[in-house]
Amino acid sequence: MSELGVCMVIDMLEGLDELAAGDRHREWEFVRALTAAFDRPVVEGDGVDPALVQVCEDRIGFALPAALREAYLLFGRRRDLTAAQDSLVSPQSLDVDPDGVLVFRVEAQGCAWWGVSAREIGQDDPPVVVNVGDGWMPYSDRLSVALVEMVMSEAMFSADERHVDNRELDDTANALVSAAFARLPLPVFPFWAGMDGPGVRWFAGPDVLLRNDGETWLWVHGRIPEAVQAVRERLSGEWLMVPDDDEDE
Repeated sequence: MSELGVCMVIDMLEGLDELAAGDRHREWEFVRALTAAFDRPVVEGDGVDPALVQVCEDRIGFALPAALREAYLLFGRRRDLTAAQDSLVSPQSLDVDPDGVLVFRVEAQGCAWWGVSAREIGQDDPPVVVNVGDGWMPYSDRLSVALVEMVMSEAMFSADERHVDNRELDDTANALVSAAFARLPLPVFPFWAGMDGPGVRWFAGPDVLLRNDGETWLWVHGRIPEAVQAVRERLSGEWLMVPDDDEDE
């Protein structure tokens, strides 16, 4: 990893420490650091026109939580950060469901929805709830943290195939992940595909982020292909996206 790469990754993770500690105003600095570290920086013009957000607020009859408004204004037009897999609902489509929840994110096949209860909509950084078809359940104590995790996930899903990989996990591989990589200071997010089981946890290693989905599946996102390959070598098993040239060696 280059000296610049080291500095970018260190700065990124330090920003995450402060965000997880409750400093909402560092959330967008972390997003900038994350996207820059993975060579897809957020730049001016990536956000939604403020006039569109105002039209949305006029239509639904209340102001959006500050965290959601700020996310739209910073990167709301970046589909690679908001809609590679699941989708951040556009301001034009935001609405309150029959249960009184403002739904801001939808799973790719309509199997899960994320939202903010109308009872807490006046908070700058309210809690988030999730619905997988059985009613609304707690997801995250703060909207800002849920939005940051969204960016981390969508950036991974939209990455070039040489920068990502994934595989099934067993007990041995789970233990190796926890032993070999640093757990990021994020909460355990409920895994929508298995709400009764272990949640989603994030880890980091040299030039790489890892997402453990319910101790059943592992996703890897590397700044460079070599970082992904290093994880494959550390965690031997059946990886699903090994490049053809690596398979031939």
